[in-house]
Amino acid sequence: MKPSVVETKISQLVPDDLNANKGTQYGNHLIEKSFRELGAGRSILLDKNNQIIAGNKSTEAAASIGIEDIIIVETDGTKLVAVKRTDIDLNTKTGRELALADNSTSKANLDWDHNAIAQIQQNWDVDLDDWGVMLPELKPDDPEEEAKKEISTKLIVECGEVMKLSELFSELQDRGFTCKLKE
Repeated sequence: MKPSVVETKISQLVPDDLNANKGTQYGNHLIEKSFRELGAGRSILLDKNNQIIAGNKSTEAAASIGIEDIIIVETDGTKLVAVKRTDIDLNTKTGRELALADNSTSKANLDWDHNAIAQIQQNWDVDLDDWGVMLPELKPDDPEEEAKKEISTKLIVECGEVMKLSELFSELQDRGFTCKLKE
Protein backbone atom coordinates (compact mmCIF):
# COMPACT_ATOMS: atom_id res chain seq x y z
CA MET A 1 0.00 0.00 0.00
CA LYS A 2 1.32 3.41 -0.94
CA PRO A 3 0.74 5.88 1.90
CA SER A 4 -1.54 8.82 1.20
CA VAL A 5 -1.78 12.13 3.01
CA VAL A 6 -5.12 13.67 3.98
CA GLU A 7 -5.69 17.04 5.65
CA THR A 8 -8.75 17.47 7.86
CA LYS A 9 -9.94 19.11 11.05
CA ILE A 10 -9.04 17.78 14.48
CA SER A 11 -12.77 17.87 15.27
CA GLN A 12 -13.24 14.96 12.82
CA LEU A 13 -11.31 12.62 15.15
CA VAL A 14 -13.15 10.30 17.54
CA PRO A 15 -11.71 9.91 21.07
CA ASP A 16 -11.25 6.42 22.51
CA ASP A 17 -14.25 5.83 24.78
CA LEU A 18 -12.32 3.07 26.60
CA ASN A 19 -8.96 4.82 26.95
CA ALA A 20 -6.82 2.88 29.44
CA ASN A 21 -4.93 6.04 30.42
CA LYS A 22 -6.84 8.51 32.61
CA GLY A 23 -3.93 10.95 32.41
CA THR A 24 -2.91 13.29 35.21
CA GLN A 25 -3.42 16.97 35.83
CA TYR A 26 0.35 17.51 35.88
CA GLY A 27 0.87 15.48 32.69
CA ASN A 28 -1.87 17.36 30.87
CA HIS A 29 -0.22 20.61 31.99
CA LEU A 30 3.12 19.45 30.52
CA ILE A 31 1.55 18.39 27.22
CA GLU A 32 -0.24 21.72 26.86
CA LYS A 33 2.95 23.61 27.80
CA SER A 34 4.90 21.63 25.21
CA PHE A 35 2.36 22.41 22.46
CA ARG A 36 2.28 26.09 23.39
CA GLU A 37 6.05 26.56 23.63
CA LEU A 38 7.43 24.01 21.16
CA GLY A 39 4.57 23.07 18.82
CA ALA A 40 3.58 19.56 17.76
CA GLY A 41 6.42 17.08 17.73
CA ARG A 42 4.94 13.59 17.54
CA SER A 43 2.14 11.91 15.67
CA ILE A 44 -0.94 10.27 17.12
CA LEU A 45 -2.42 6.96 15.92
CA LEU A 46 -5.89 6.52 14.38
CA ASP A 47 -7.85 3.48 13.28
CA LYS A 48 -9.53 3.25 9.88
CA ASN A 49 -12.56 5.14 11.27
CA ASN A 50 -10.54 8.11 12.63
CA GLN A 51 -10.94 6.82 16.19
CA ILE A 52 -7.89 7.65 18.29
CA ILE A 53 -5.85 4.58 19.28
CA ALA A 54 -2.94 6.52 20.81
CA GLY A 55 -2.69 10.23 21.53
CA ASN A 56 -6.05 11.02 23.11
CA LYS A 57 -4.47 13.39 25.65
CA SER A 58 -2.28 15.06 23.00
CA THR A 59 -5.31 15.60 20.78
CA GLU A 60 -7.26 17.13 23.69
CA ALA A 61 -4.38 19.46 24.54
CA ALA A 62 -3.84 20.50 20.92
CA ALA A 63 -7.53 21.28 20.48
CA SER A 64 -7.66 23.18 23.79
CA ILE A 65 -4.95 25.62 22.65
CA GLY A 66 -6.55 26.19 19.27
CA ILE A 67 -4.84 23.73 16.92
CA GLU A 68 -7.62 22.91 14.44
CA ASP A 69 -5.94 21.16 11.52
CA ILE A 70 -4.46 17.67 11.32
CA ILE A 71 -2.46 15.89 8.65
CA ILE A 72 -3.29 12.18 8.43
CA VAL A 73 -0.83 9.76 6.82
CA GLU A 74 -2.80 6.70 5.74
CA THR A 75 -0.74 3.49 5.94
CA ASP A 76 -1.17 -0.22 6.64
CA GLY A 77 1.46 -0.42 9.38
CA THR A 78 4.25 -1.88 7.24
CA LYS A 79 6.23 1.37 7.29
CA LEU A 80 7.24 3.62 10.16
CA VAL A 81 5.72 7.09 9.89
CA ALA A 82 8.01 9.97 10.87
CA VAL A 83 7.12 13.56 11.63
CA LYS A 84 9.87 15.86 10.36
CA ARG A 85 10.06 19.32 11.91
CA THR A 86 11.84 21.44 9.28
CA ASP A 87 12.15 24.37 11.69
CA ILE A 88 14.09 22.54 14.43
CA ASP A 89 17.65 21.26 14.73
CA LEU A 90 18.08 18.62 17.47
CA ASN A 91 21.36 20.22 18.57
CA THR A 92 19.74 23.47 19.67
CA LYS A 93 17.99 24.45 22.89
CA THR A 94 14.57 23.98 21.24
CA GLY A 95 15.53 20.61 19.76
CA ARG A 96 16.83 19.22 23.03
CA GLU A 97 13.91 20.72 24.96
CA LEU A 98 11.43 19.06 22.59
CA ALA A 99 13.19 15.70 23.06
CA LEU A 100 12.97 16.08 26.85
CA ALA A 101 9.34 17.24 26.68
CA ASP A 102 8.38 14.25 24.54
CA ASN A 103 9.77 11.76 27.05
CA SER A 104 8.69 13.53 30.22
CA THR A 105 5.08 14.12 29.14
CA SER A 106 4.58 10.43 28.38
CA LYS A 107 5.78 9.46 31.84
CA ALA A 108 4.02 12.26 33.73
CA ASN A 109 0.66 11.69 32.05
CA LEU A 110 0.28 7.94 32.60
CA ASP A 111 -2.39 6.96 35.12
CA TRP A 112 -3.92 3.58 34.32
CA ASP A 113 -7.70 3.29 34.37
CA HIS A 114 -7.97 -0.13 36.01
CA ASN A 115 -11.65 -0.51 35.12
CA ALA A 116 -10.97 0.15 31.43
CA ILE A 117 -8.02 -2.26 31.46
CA ALA A 118 -10.09 -5.00 33.09
CA GLN A 119 -12.82 -4.47 30.49
CA ILE A 120 -10.28 -4.59 27.64
CA GLN A 121 -8.78 -7.77 29.07
CA GLN A 122 -12.19 -9.39 29.45
CA ASN A 123 -13.70 -8.33 26.10
CA TRP A 124 -10.67 -8.97 23.89
CA ASP A 125 -8.70 -11.57 25.89
CA VAL A 126 -5.62 -9.34 25.98
CA ASP A 127 -2.67 -10.77 27.95
CA LEU A 128 -1.65 -7.76 30.07
CA ASP A 129 1.70 -9.37 30.98
CA ASP A 130 2.70 -9.19 27.31
CA TRP A 131 2.60 -5.39 27.60
CA GLY A 132 3.88 -4.94 31.15
CA VAL A 133 0.48 -3.80 32.44
CA MET A 134 -0.44 -4.98 35.91
CA LEU A 135 -3.76 -4.55 37.65
CA PRO A 136 -3.64 -4.19 41.42
CA GLU A 137 -4.73 -7.25 43.31
CA LEU A 138 -8.20 -6.77 44.69
CA LYS A 139 -8.29 -7.75 48.36
CA PRO A 140 -11.31 -8.03 50.58
CA ASP A 141 -11.92 -4.94 52.67
CA ASP A 142 -10.54 -5.47 56.16
CA PRO A 143 -10.54 -2.24 58.20
CA GLU A 144 -8.34 -3.76 60.94
CA GLU A 145 -5.70 -4.76 58.41
CA GLU A 146 -5.78 -1.30 56.80
CA ALA A 147 -5.39 0.40 60.19
CA LYS A 148 -2.28 -1.68 60.91
CA LYS A 149 -0.70 -0.65 57.60
CA GLU A 150 -1.41 3.09 57.89
CA ILE A 151 1.69 5.19 58.43
CA SER A 152 1.57 8.95 58.59
CA THR A 153 4.49 10.93 57.20
CA LYS A 154 4.91 14.49 56.15
CA LEU A 155 6.98 16.06 53.42
CA ILE A 156 7.89 19.72 53.60
CA VAL A 157 8.88 21.37 50.34
CA GLU A 158 10.37 24.84 50.23
CA CYS A 159 10.33 26.49 46.86
CA GLY A 160 10.66 30.11 45.81
CA GLU A 161 9.07 29.52 42.39
CA VAL A 162 5.28 29.45 42.64
CA MET A 163 4.80 27.73 39.26
CA LYS A 164 7.14 24.84 40.11
CA LEU A 165 5.51 24.42 43.52
CA SER A 166 2.05 24.47 41.92
CA GLU A 167 3.09 21.80 39.39
CA LEU A 168 4.54 19.58 42.14
CA PHE A 169 1.43 20.08 44.28
CA SER A 170 -0.80 19.01 41.34
CA GLU A 171 1.38 16.02 40.51
CA LEU A 172 1.34 14.76 44.10
CA GLN A 173 -2.44 15.13 44.27
CA ASP A 174 -2.80 13.27 40.96
CA ARG A 175 -0.72 10.45 42.44
CA GLY A 176 -3.11 10.14 45.38
CA PHE A 177 -1.29 12.09 48.08
CA THR A 178 -3.12 14.42 50.46
CA CYS A 179 -1.55 17.85 50.07
CA LYS A 180 -1.95 21.05 52.06
CA LEU A 181 -0.41 24.47 51.53
CA LYS A 182 1.00 26.37 54.50
CA GLU A 183 2.84 29.66 54.67
